[in-house]
Amino acid sequence: MQRSNPLLMTLFWILLSLATLFPVYWLFVISVKPSVDLFTTPSIILDNIYWKNYAKVLTDDTLRRYMINSLIISSGNALLVTTLAFMACYALSRYDLAGKENIFFWTITNRMAPAAVFLLPFFLLFTQVFAIGDFKLYDTRIGMILLYCTFNLPFAIWTLRPTIDGIPRELDEAATVDGASTWQVIREVVFPLARPGLAVTLILTWVFAWNEFLLAATLTSFNARTITTGLSEYVTSTGTEWGMMASIAIITLIPALIVFTVVQRHIVAGLTFGAVKE
Repeated sequence: MQRSNPLLMTLFWILLSLATLFPVYWLFVISVKPSVDLFTTPSIILDNIYWKNYAKVLTDDTLRRYMINSLIISSGNALLVTTLAFMACYALSRYDLAGKENIFFWTITNRMAPAAVFLLPFFLLFTQVFAIGDFKLYDTRIGMILLYCTFNLPFAIWTLRPTIDGIPRELDEAATVDGASTWQVIREVVFPLARPGLAVTLILTWVFAWNEFLLAATLTSFNARTITTGLSEYVTSTGTEWGMMASIAIITLIPALIVFTVVQRHIVAGLTFGAVKE
């Protein structure tokens, strides 16, 4: 199709891009309109820009706290999960473990169950089992970081393993012959070659943790509450503040876009890693 009619292919991608970006545009339009205008004029038309919704959000100390919590929890979970997944994939790839394929498949089955299945067990663990004296996991950042490992770590292992398998074992053996220890092989040989795959794993797990709502809404109350749960606070018995919700949603898109922009080159390399065989 691309070779026969480049113009048609270009038109197709333009239409696809417009369809993808239209919801974001609509969300932005809602965020810059007062509540009265949302019900008096078509909501997709951008006429008068009303920035007070953003001003209210950015000056709200509670929402700033939620944003900081989201950044800390998402970043901490992504780094922890990527590190653990890297070590697990190295072991599955380099060592002849008995039943390692079954272990590998078992890890991804933990990701197949919906999060709602784990709500009650985790709630009891956080509020009773791991609540001894001053130590607790409920409504704490460290608790949420560890909690998200349950869902993100299996996915990270599944995503990262093809990258580790694509690195020839001969490189490990050559480094070992030269006197390198196992940790030196991992640090000096495997890690640099696995950076594209690590970048993909890092950004995907970061986004999953950043967007998560159900577990954060159930297992936090104030101290570790995230920005996604802050959206629900604008749905009240007296009505829904659509402008405020839309402005928060737009703000939550910005960190994800920044992260994607920074690691974009590594993401492209990671997605194509091993696609060409010599």
